[in-house]
Amino acid sequence: MGPLTPEQRRRRWLALAVVAVAYILSFFQRFAPAGIAQDLAATFQTSAASLGVLAATYFYIYTLMQIPTGILADTLGPRRILALGGLVGGIGSLLFGFAPSLDLALAGRTLVGLGVSVTFIAMLKLIAVWFEESRFATMVGICMLVGNLGSVLAGAPLSAMAQATGWRGVFIGVGGLSLVLAALCWLIVRDAPGTGQSAPRPRFDRTVVLSGLLAVLRNRSTWPAALVNTGMSGAFFTFAGLWATPYLMQVHGMARAVAANHLSLWFGGFAVGCLFIGGLSDRLGRRKPVMIAVSHVYVAIWLVLLSCATMPLPLSYALFALLGLSTAGFSLTWACAKEVNPPLLSGMSTSIANMGGFLCAAIMQPVVGWIMDLGWQGEMVGGARVYDLATWQHGVLAATLCAVLGAAASWRIRETRCRNIWQAN
Repeated sequence: MGPLTPEQRRRRWLALAVVAVAYILSFFQRFAPAGIAQDLAATFQTSAASLGVLAATYFYIYTLMQIPTGILADTLGPRRILALGGLVGGIGSLLFGFAPSLDLALAGRTLVGLGVSVTFIAMLKLIAVWFEESRFATMVGICMLVGNLGSVLAGAPLSAMAQATGWRGVFIGVGGLSLVLAALCWLIVRDAPGTGQSAPRPRFDRTVVLSGLLAVLRNRSTWPAALVNTGMSGAFFTFAGLWATPYLMQVHGMARAVAANHLSLWFGGFAVGCLFIGGLSDRLGRRKPVMIAVSHVYVAIWLVLLSCATMPLPLSYALFALLGLSTAGFSLTWACAKEVNPPLLSGMSTSIANMGGFLCAAIMQPVVGWIMDLGWQGEMVGGARVYDLATWQHGVLAATLCAVLGAAASWRIRETRCRNIWQAN
């Protein structure tokens, strides 16, 4: 990439700022159901299983779109897919906010998942094209930190906004913002630095795409990273995405605001951890020991949550902050998968590693809801179901087993010493 003009430098930062805000919204939409789970249950008079399906629709479509999005980013270009994604996600959020029934709410969440599923990959494409290769990892880390503000907003701030304006008003407002961002992406984002000619886009041969995909899938070194991602991020998305706030309120008797603060600490710890753990791994020149250590700390904290033991509030806050830091360990799985596959297939290898957690959440959110419904004794408070301690332990156990899967798979990670070792395969 040649040197950019001052105007091009200004444009790339402006474009990245717009895309970063869209990325914040995608994180917010991912975790928002947890902050308003009680409100949704009361509004739609729904069971835990149905609530799980409502939250999981985002993850179903997000999982399906992982690999197609990588191809779309290279063929249509990030500008087009970001604008289209913002439009679809905005319409979905508006539909969700206005939905009079659970069915329409499900349709809205599906459109939200479809719309925001393109943001992360398109952002990576923009960084790769507009920024120097030596700055790629740093820029991705910064963007992930910024994006995670959306998950923090889905904790205590969302709970406060929902109580002030109603949960519907929040999602109607977010839908409107998504539409504005879609327009800004179209007006500001460009697929490549201007050269007086339109940037050429690769044209994909279906056979080449499929053969590359099969090569990554057949590589046995790909799978440990994918399984660590599946277990660690699957447990995170499943519980933090829906069940954490009701768990803290019903098991530990916390006020809604205090429970939401715990959720924000989890998300905030995750945001910081994404930068810290990746940097630690790079400085040590090792992937596997860091992955093993972090994943086992993660399991230990899940065992504490499973025990439902009471603890002083400061200790509880500290535990959730540490939970956030250890959750960020799964961000290493993208590097672990990329570094054992051909560099030209880095997009596919990271997409495959990334799919596991979303697929796990898509399956496990309704499963946890089904487990909760099996143990429900019929108690209702404010139109929402209340579950006893044993039932909550059964639900948390399902997520804990996912975390155990991730820790077990970490022992099979292939050490790359932070460089691509595919030629050594």
